[in-house]
Amino acid sequence: MTSDRYPTLLSPLDLGHTVLRNRVVMGSMHTKLEDRERDLPKLAAFFAERARGGVALMVTGGYAPTWRGWLAPFGSRMTRERHAGAHRVVTDAVHEHDGKILLQVLHAGRYSYHPFSLGASGRKSPITPFRPRAMTTRQVDRTATAFARAAALARRGGYDGVEIMGSEGYLINQFLAARTNDRTDAWGGTAEKRMRFPLEIVRRTRELVGDDFIVQYRISLLDLVDNAQSWEETVELARGLQDAGVSILNTGIGWHEARVPTIVTSVPPAAFSWVTGKLRKEVSIPVVASNRINRPEAAEQVLAAGDADLVSMARPLLADPEWVAKTAQSREREIITCIACNQACLDHTFRNQRATCLLNPRSGYETELNLLPTRTVKRVAVVGAGPAGLAAAIELAGRGHRVELFEAEDTIGGQFRLAARIPGKEEFARTLDYYRHMIDVRGVTLHLSTRATVAELAGFDEVVVATGVRPHVPDIPGADHPKVLTYQQLIGGDATAGDRVAIIGAGGIGFDAAEFLIHEPNEPLEDWMRRWGVTDPQTAPGGLTTKVKSPPRREVHLLQRKETALGKGLGKTTGWVHRATLQDAGVTMLRAVEYLGVDDEGLHISVPADPRDPKSPRERRVLDVDTVVLCAGQTSVRDLVAPLEERGVRVHVIGGADVAAELDAKRAIKQATELAARL
Repeated sequence: MTSDRYPTLLSPLDLGHTVLRNRVVMGSMHTKLEDRERDLPKLAAFFAERARGGVALMVTGGYAPTWRGWLAPFGSRMTRERHAGAHRVVTDAVHEHDGKILLQVLHAGRYSYHPFSLGASGRKSPITPFRPRAMTTRQVDRTATAFARAAALARRGGYDGVEIMGSEGYLINQFLAARTNDRTDAWGGTAEKRMRFPLEIVRRTRELVGDDFIVQYRISLLDLVDNAQSWEETVELARGLQDAGVSILNTGIGWHEARVPTIVTSVPPAAFSWVTGKLRKEVSIPVVASNRINRPEAAEQVLAAGDADLVSMARPLLADPEWVAKTAQSREREIITCIACNQACLDHTFRNQRATCLLNPRSGYETELNLLPTRTVKRVAVVGAGPAGLAAAIELAGRGHRVELFEAEDTIGGQFRLAARIPGKEEFARTLDYYRHMIDVRGVTLHLSTRATVAELAGFDEVVVATGVRPHVPDIPGADHPKVLTYQQLIGGDATAGDRVAIIGAGGIGFDAAEFLIHEPNEPLEDWMRRWGVTDPQTAPGGLTTKVKSPPRREVHLLQRKETALGKGLGKTTGWVHRATLQDAGVTMLRAVEYLGVDDEGLHISVPADPRDPKSPRERRVLDVDTVVLCAGQTSVRDLVAPLEERGVRVHVIGGADVAAELDAKRAIKQATELAARL
């Protein structure tokens, strides 16, 4: 693979006993295909597609070295010869396409989601309901050997190496930080003793697997929690790991309990590569930069700057398994760029569902969702160029159908175009760039500023109605007052809000509208770090410092009728970020609100007198605001459906036109892709 634009990214890396064909690593992520042996053929297809797409080195989801180290009851583990033999289907599939793959060995420690968990101490994790038992001295020693034994089994299973998970707050990280290690035996009490556990794991692993086996260690460079490792301790550990036999050091950022976002959309691209660069100067083995690197331009820049030897991308390769091949072939515009939404990957994992991708529903379903060339070419009309219509059009055309796409506006995107205007979601615009390009690549005929009529649609073999939604206007006195805007008018740029704003509706759109009102887009990395309290780990252990809050651009009130906490329905891995952002910006959040009306004085409401108790006696208030923004739901646009059905046209309704449930691009694109696979 060669490309003049990415000379470092696409260059091989010689590890001595083996050569990686380029500098791209697919980082570990749990897909839920790891937990059952019967799903290993599906996992094999998943990794084979990435190997075929050119990825040099892949890392599986975490496999426990002991049953007590399970992430969840009866979860993935590598503890028996039988387990190793079953994995041959995975490793053979990867090797068939000249890729290399590592098994990640992970002991969850106090992050285990079961009552039999063990930890460095008995301190309970804030993100799991179970309190661990502190390991005995003997259990620690036996667990270190169990890691090594899991690595030896991985070798028998055909893996090219292992990744030892030493970051993110899992067991090894728990031993390293005084925050979670209050032991007084040989495994705690001093920094040197706290480091003994990972060093013993690596020494014993190298002894069992020999020299011609990759041992990658994921080291936490920024814990982002209190009472964490100092930078000096991190460097000492890295050098010790190098001496003990580690081949590659992979970057870990943040414990799972940290209150700093590290992987969501609002985190600037390659936000943590600078800290990998700090470590690279301290060791002589290759280091891997990770977190929010999703484009070849960014990856090349990190490598060319000397901040890393390789780049790790998990979700970007979930979004597009051909990421490397497209880069090498100068087809960057065809890359499905990960937007770090987490909606179909990490949010699924935390709900015990199979991980996939909002933008690529085939991911994780390679053996079940096929988009093979059609045997019967049809003439298909797609009405509406929002996410559902765009996905349907390019996937149908990709199968060989003749597709025409009709859009009433003068540009594509629909509600997704609004999302790209939200500060922190700027990368959503890359998705629309991808669709624009693929419309041309796949020969879709695009009709902009065109409202398709029933008469012209009646001539098509199939009609896909993806006309989306319109904002719902609630029945509130004064809803037609000049102060009142819909979210579409506000975010779309048709109107400007005043300095004091009330938002009616606190779902995902309400939170987005609040972000739009209080923050500027394209926030510089330095400002983002100050706002979240991230600093150089040489300045503060773990890289955590006090947040620096900037004055908000506006005074904002976020209101909802429901009695539940605001933002409760947001994504599990992203919702807390949005809530913290608004709280830090001083946004007033009120629940159990009754809307009495809008007039020149402002928004009249009734609220519980005690905001902590939605059942408390109510009181009336007037919010003296300049603007009231309606984010109170949507209504499906289905005007074409009944007339087309009356004409006997085969109609398929997808996306918001099918179900108006917030702005659910995940469901819309999945529906579109599954429809394309059927037609």
